[in-house]
Amino acid sequence: VINKSDLPGPEKAYRIGRARAGLGYPMVQVSARDGAGVDALRQHLMGRVSVFCGQSGVGKSSLINRIFPAAHAAVGQLSTSAVKGRHTTTIARFYPLPGGAVIDSPGIREFDVPCDDAEQLIRGFVELRTLAAECRFRNCRHRDDPGCAITTAMAQGQIDRERLASFHHLLQPD
Repeated sequence: VINKSDLPGPEKAYRIGRARAGLGYPMVQVSARDGAGVDALRQHLMGRVSVFCGQSGVGKSSLINRIFPAAHAAVGQLSTSAVKGRHTTTIARFYPLPGGAVIDSPGIREFDVPCDDAEQLIRGFVELRTLAAECRFRNCRHRDDPGCAITTAMAQGQIDRERLASFHHLLQPD
């Protein structure tokens, strides 16, 4: 979900969203401020349990208020000095939908789940997982290893460079 689509300058969010949409993750652009895209988001959320998580200030609770008008979820202003969101939501809240629910979570300042097992971590990268099976060595770290199918695919523009960088960031060094 890309919120604040009514504001100028969300090019990076759109680029990331399009890259994920190409992997099979649906992208929904919305504006909690003017309601654009909220009906499409509501339809997408029905029949499943979803969690709104992301950085403070991206509008998770504002979207909750659009989807559930009686929710009265607390919303805050961006810090003018740091231009970051303040933690307004302090606990996760559950909002039922037909056949499912939405959970509004507190904002995240930083997200890091370091892992030292490349095989386990790669399960979260659908576009890398299949390629990893084609690497020459089973213990390939997907950096400068000879015969690495992933780095070859990246060099050929077949996978997103930032996704591979995210994988390397999360993979703890040996």
